[in-house]
Amino acid sequence: MTARNPRRYRAAAAAGSRRRQPRVRRASAGLSPTRAGAILAMLLTAGAIYGLAATSAFGYGRIEIAGTLVTPPAKVEAMLGLKKGTNLVGLATEPLEAQLRDIPSVADANISVGLPDTIRVDVTERRPIVIWAAAGHRFVVDDGGTLFADVGKTPPPAIAALPVVTDDRRSAATLAIRSILDPVDLDAATRLGSLTPEKVGSSAAALAVRVTDERGFTVSSGAKGWLAVFGFYGASQRTPALIPGQVQLLGTLLAGREALVATVILADDRDGTFIPKPTPKPTPKPSASPAP
Repeated sequence: MTARNPRRYRAAAAAGSRRRQPRVRRASAGLSPTRAGAILAMLLTAGAIYGLAATSAFGYGRIEIAGTLVTPPAKVEAMLGLKKGTNLVGLATEPLEAQLRDIPSVADANISVGLPDTIRVDVTERRPIVIWAAAGHRFVVDDGGTLFADVGKTPPPAIAALPVVTDDRRSAATLAIRSILDPVDLDAATRLGSLTPEKVGSSAAALAVRVTDERGFTVSSGAKGWLAVFGFYGASQRTPALIPGQVQLLGTLLAGREALVATVILADDRDGTFIPKPTPKPTPKPSASPAP
């Protein structure tokens, strides 16, 4: 009887004890109907957009502009620089809005597209607070002191109702659109420009504000009325904060004698005086006719 080799027996037994692992089949990488449909829809959409962008059916034909008071609509259209027929599908409006903000009178702008052929522009202009008349121009000024438009002699009613300051200083000849007024001048101008005849007890129809190199700021009741000299103002000394007190003092000096006052000098908010109008000379009596 042949003896078995223990090593070979154990090796064979170990080999025979291994279990065969089941094969796993991987899912196919092919597209499911849902994914295929989604991709097809995307391709169709992209094709449709390309087709719209290539067609002339949505070409720029007209413009609608709202919110302009001192900004000429023609300037808005020219600044956009769009040619008639420009395709409006997918038009980038942000760069166009940035271009409109370069117009001095425009604070902000919003552009929308109305298919098939319309561009709508909503303009937000700078807020005007005073008209600055200088060197033959009439500029509107915003609350930051920027001169942003020349409105001429016949501005829109809303602009015409603003206070007017006439600047007769030599430096006024250099003012132009985009110029910025000195903050002290703007402060004094807006305070004095808000004056009405009623606030100083005057019977005048209106008051006129002027600034000159010789007298600084003045307020007048008219050609044959009185002139009040408010003077010059600075950032740290004799500031425009004096003006309310000066206005009160002016009312006191005019009370009961307005028709007799020629000039009022307001040194500050407590010290002031007035110069009366010249006393009219008496009319000479007609000479008696000789007896016949």
